[in-house]
Amino acid sequence: MSRSASNSSSSKLRWPAWIRFAKDLAVTLMLWSYFTAGFMLFFAPFYLLALFFASNRAAAFQRLNNMFYKGFFLLCRCIVPSYRWDIHPEVRRIRSSVIVCNHISYLDSILLISLFPQHTTIAKDRLFRIPVFGRMLALSGYIPSSGTGRYADLLLDGLDNIAASLASGGNIIVFPEGTRSRDGQVGLLQKGAFKIAKYCKAPIKVLNISHTDKLFVPGRFLFNTWAGSTISLKLIAELSPDYNSEAFSISKLMARVKSLLGTHAMPRDNMITE
Repeated sequence: MSRSASNSSSSKLRWPAWIRFAKDLAVTLMLWSYFTAGFMLFFAPFYLLALFFASNRAAAFQRLNNMFYKGFFLLCRCIVPSYRWDIHPEVRRIRSSVIVCNHISYLDSILLISLFPQHTTIAKDRLFRIPVFGRMLALSGYIPSSGTGRYADLLLDGLDNIAASLASGGNIIVFPEGTRSRDGQVGLLQKGAFKIAKYCKAPIKVLNISHTDKLFVPGRFLFNTWAGSTISLKLIAELSPDYNSEAFSISKLMARVKSLLGTHAMPRDNMITE
């Protein structure tokens, strides 16, 4: 058994269940308070200023999103010290790339946003229907996963905006599985990220993220403060396809990325559990 697992087991023996629950609840309330009251008090005024006065509204909103989520993870580090964070330096240096990553927790997307002041991403269509929040996604230059119906214009405009952003050093963040993995394995990949990369003639950076699903377990409302683990984000491959080559194939590129992600996948049975 690993040291982290041993520490977790000993914590269970030392602390009764109601204390563990109370701690998880307190941390959860603090983190969600940051998302609500913290946003309204400290960030909403700057979003309003950007809305009315920024010459590049999407870029301003992206920088604010980056700062907001950076604050969230700073708070996480302070109030959940049982988790270590290992963000590899080469990840932070990525520019002008399509970033593809495995997806195991709701924390994945906001963690990546917290690392890149200039970015965009693909979000589920339903998120754009949420009042206020959906409008903020659109104003941030994020694009919906569907290119049909009411979202067709957003997607088409988004592609041109993405190309311009990539040319100026920005990144696009995509989780090609389209949904979170429940078993740690890599599922079927969707073509969207790879079509965008071809359209923009952009390099692809393949990332692996691990153990965010330990801190925020899928299907659980409370943050898990007792498991203790190292949340890691690392660059596992840099691909620069020759999109103009007759031999280029999106299907082959997808298979290559799926193989890379699968090689670094961590099945739940092999993970440290609470």
